[in-house]
Amino acid sequence: MPNAKVLSEKQAIVAGLVETLKSSASGVLVNYEGITVSEDTELRNELRKAGVEYSVVKNTLVRRALDDAGLSELDDILHGTTSLAVSKEDPIAPMRVVNKFAKGLGDDRFVIKAGFMDGKVLPLEDISALAELPSKEVLLGQVLGMMLSPITSLAIVIKAIAEKGGVPAEKAEETPAAEVEAPAAAEEAPAEAAAPAEEAPAAEAAPETPAE
Repeated sequence: MPNAKVLSEKQAIVAGLVETLKSSASGVLVNYEGITVSEDTELRNELRKAGVEYSVVKNTLVRRALDDAGLSELDDILHGTTSLAVSKEDPIAPMRVVNKFAKGLGDDRFVIKAGFMDGKVLPLEDISALAELPSKEVLLGQVLGMMLSPITSLAIVIKAIAEKGGVPAEKAEETPAAEVEAPAAAEEAPAEAAAPAEEAPAAEAAPETPAE
């Protein structure tokens, strides 16, 4: 029977695991049996770059943590060696990095056993599908690109129309103002032309005076 100190340490580990599981957006449990020290170091570096926390866990302790975190469905996969990779920011990162690393090894020495997202256990086929998605940054960039594409297209069309009409693109916005002023000038012109026509009769009456 473990003494009080050992029991206290195990309880602290379980409590830490529970907090990690509950605060993470997603995570995967992995069978890491057979990978070398250098491969393990390489994996940890890749996970660290992606903001993923990674640790080797004892099945008995992580089982208690999973039960306390509401993920008891994962108890059945807790055999052999087990490591845990979780992310609090990017829910796809643990699956993507671990899956890519496993493919690079090309054998069964490193295999995803199970995973979860937002407190729900995921089927292995869903994990595999999510692992093929790009990173969160890339996804946000793609979404932003799709949002901006109509604006970009509109700008290109306006530029093409302006240049086709002989107006530089940067002057396109000034063109409407010039077009508005032109009709105003045209409307004033007839009034000025009509003035000489009214003075004409007075000029014709002048020669009659000497006749008296």
